[in-house]
Amino acid sequence: MEGERTAAVRWILAALSLSVLLSSIGTSIANVSLPTLAQAFGATFQQVQWVVLAYLVAITTMVVSVGRLGDITGRRRLLMIGVALFTVASALCGSAPTLWLLIAARAVQGLGAAIMMALTMAFVGETIPKARVGSAMGLLGTMSAAGTALGPSLGGLLISALGWQAIFFINVPLGLTILVLIHRYLPVDASHQRDSQLRFDTVGTVLLALTLAAYALAMTVGRGHFGSRNIGLLVAALLGMGLFIIAERRAGSPLIRMAMFRNASLSASLSMSLLVSTVMMATLVVGPFYLSRTLGLSAGWLGLVLSIGPFFAALAGVPAGRLVDDVGADRMTRMGLIGIAIGCLLLSALPATVGSVGYILPIVVVTIGYALFQTANNTAVMMNIHADQRGVISGLLNLSRNLGLITGASVMGALFTFASGTTDITTAAPEAVATGMQITFAVAGMLVVVAFVIAVASRVAGERPILARDAS
Repeated sequence: MEGERTAAVRWILAALSLSVLLSSIGTSIANVSLPTLAQAFGATFQQVQWVVLAYLVAITTMVVSVGRLGDITGRRRLLMIGVALFTVASALCGSAPTLWLLIAARAVQGLGAAIMMALTMAFVGETIPKARVGSAMGLLGTMSAAGTALGPSLGGLLISALGWQAIFFINVPLGLTILVLIHRYLPVDASHQRDSQLRFDTVGTVLLALTLAAYALAMTVGRGHFGSRNIGLLVAALLGMGLFIIAERRAGSPLIRMAMFRNASLSASLSMSLLVSTVMMATLVVGPFYLSRTLGLSAGWLGLVLSIGPFFAALAGVPAGRLVDDVGADRMTRMGLIGIAIGCLLLSALPATVGSVGYILPIVVVTIGYALFQTANNTAVMMNIHADQRGVISGLLNLSRNLGLITGASVMGALFTFASGTTDITTAAPEAVATGMQITFAVAGMLVVVAFVIAVASRVAGERPILARDAS
């Protein structure tokens, strides 16, 4: 009997981890196709970048709403719908005759990915024994990092061998496999546990989606040039957030109950996730320019060095999960933050004097620290929430990470350019790029210190778990 349950848990983890892998590959694989798509459709970069933006905006705007929908209607059913949406949309992407149909299909694909991201963590809290939650979260982190690392290289190989359509068609057999695993092994939704009085908050969903879309676009359009359009979108996002809060306070069954944020543990975890994701995005923004312009690496070596971070993050995921199970999530959260801070300090100091090795070693420290932090932080939250809140809070965790990445791409990129003393980083002198990197990662280190202070303060507060009454 025990052996059958262990086997079932393994198949459940297989279904959930493959779902994370699929959504992660979908995020990174399209980036490498942009030059090919611009040539195939006769489009500008500003036009083809929407192939990436449509996917990211769809995930960002919908991940909380679909998590809440899963809490109300049943997570297994909705997860199957999400995987099916992603799979069908992938086939539509590969067969799209025009760029704008491709972009529309990518938005649908992003909606499917949002469902998978929101519900996989919720299922861990629901189906995995508490003693193994950390290990399960570590496995999901490993698959996320593996998908991110695999996407560009796999995409380049498929495009060169079979054409750009192949990067989307390859998702179809994987999606069908995941659907079979979900149908066979994930527990059927217990309808008797659903509260018939709960209704989906349509007004809140629309307001939150429009608010997040405005913010995401404000941070991404203009390719680093912050102009009047960006300011207008930010103002719209602020207004939208105000309207959303008012609507949620008045709603009988709100999308997000504002009382949840009075729980110090949840608020701290979301804040730390946003800050750390902002810092991690700096490695993706700054690294390529420093390696190519200051260290003079060729394209081949550049790609190899940039893959080292995700590679070590993937390696560290499962061991990090076991450490969290053995030592405790709170302690490992702080240890992960210390690792990231040390790595940022080293990135600010070593490369200028040691060269490539001085870049690689700190990146390894940063990514291992990030794997430990992410696993511990997610475990701490998902172990201590009521079953009826798992979907929406999993969505909030994913949202905080996405907002951090979006903010980091814009803010840390702007800081890097400013610190380099140039208006165009692509033509900056090697010394200027090195200076920009030192300052950027010094600031990144300070942001991680802020996250560490939040972690310590949350621990001192000693908040109780997020129970149903916290959300009422």
